[in-house]
Amino acid sequence: MVSKEEYRKRIIVTSGEIFSRYGFKKTSMEEIAEALKMGKSSIYYYFPGKEEIFKAVVLYEANILRNELTKAIKSVESPIEKLRNYVFVRMKSLEKLSNYYNAIFDKNLDHFDFIESVRLKYDREELAILRLILYHGARMKVFNVPNSEYTALAVQTALKGLEVPLF
Repeated sequence: MVSKEEYRKRIIVTSGEIFSRYGFKKTSMEEIAEALKMGKSSIYYYFPGKEEIFKAVVLYEANILRNELTKAIKSVESPIEKLRNYVFVRMKSLEKLSNYYNAIFDKNLDHFDFIESVRLKYDREELAILRLILYHGARMKVFNVPNSEYTALAVQTALKGLEVPLF
């Protein structure tokens, strides 16, 4: 028998694919139910509505991104390789995780309360990771970084600037 959590995950993954294809506004609960081969009322047992499903999708994708970045950073020792892996995996992952990317950067979704908290959390986590990589690199005399805080902010700003032409 399939557990409630397994059904929730199935709804999240399938809905994520549909949101990626059509966007939040154009996706309907009917399409989600049809893709899952479930009745619409069955989905409401797991989620109160489309907004809550979208929130779950965004948080699910955020977790995937966090795990992939952590794995990429831990897989190498050198601060240069850590930074290189971070940038590469970040850009590749954001391309794949379109719902998360849209939630973070699409101003049309600003009316959702959770979006701003997800954005702030993402920015804080990213700055902390970059700051740590730069700090360790400076301590090892690999980077000449007088202030890891400002340098991390500059790197983060540059990465965000690269997203627009990339995507």
